[in-house]
Amino acid sequence: MRFFPRLSTVRGSIFGPVIGLSIAVIALQSASAMEGTAVFADPSKIVAVGGSITEIVYALGEEKHLVARDSTSRYPKPALELPDVGYMRALSPEGVLSVNPTGILALHGSGPKQAVDVLKKTSVPFIEVPEHYSHEGILEKVRIVGKALGVDAKAEVLAGELDAKLTAAEKQTASIKERKRILFVLSIQGGKILAAGSETAADGMVKLAGGVNAVEGFSGYKQMSDEAIITARPDVVLMMSNAGPPVSDDELFGNPSIASTPAGTARKLIRIDGAYLLGFGPRTADAIHDLAVSLYGGQVTD
Repeated sequence: MRFFPRLSTVRGSIFGPVIGLSIAVIALQSASAMEGTAVFADPSKIVAVGGSITEIVYALGEEKHLVARDSTSRYPKPALELPDVGYMRALSPEGVLSVNPTGILALHGSGPKQAVDVLKKTSVPFIEVPEHYSHEGILEKVRIVGKALGVDAKAEVLAGELDAKLTAAEKQTASIKERKRILFVLSIQGGKILAAGSETAADGMVKLAGGVNAVEGFSGYKQMSDEAIITARPDVVLMMSNAGPPVSDDELFGNPSIASTPAGTARKLIRIDGAYLLGFGPRTADAIHDLAVSLYGGQVTD
């Protein structure tokens, strides 16, 4: 099941010694005047921050509005031709403002907070898009992006298409009785496993694909003790590819705590591109299907 809708790094300090200061002085002229904006008055030069935001703009067929993107925006391929204003969690005001945007469309969680606070107080309208790791959260993002660009009708059409595809993808595992316990490993640091708890994109995807998060008792990402990993008893380890420092199979399964789990004994590891797996955007229905097939094989019903 493959899908693309038919509708068609700059890193730095909060202020550079000279350029940053001059930009800040000019930009802060209308402090906080643009906060709360829902529709861009002039959408001709928009900076998109967040991979799913950029994907939605392209899925709406409104990419002509984009003047730049952040480094997490790697899909679709034409987006890579846009100037890169830096990693979404390490933005600098001078980097974002250097492309002279008429608006900034940023996913919630963009940062650091000091940089976002400065950007929100400039004369450039700043629209923040909420991030909820759910079926409905994707549709909300589509509608907010569409409204911001003044294409509400196109957004409703796209939201309807995605709603149908997501519903179908979720139903594919509805009849499976024995659910796999999945440990999402973000990284291994000093031999310790950094895993995903509740209220994370990984937790949301595991549930949508018919799995069970093997980790309980905390939200966000946390370094787990060996005992906690063994107690979690995951059937499968899930990791991202193309994101963060690589972890080899031998390093993962050589970890004593992982080796002591059912996943370690069976060497059961699934790797999926990070932006595709955790993007919660137009391709998420496909990602749900692919993860479900990797988990359950022929039990998945198309």
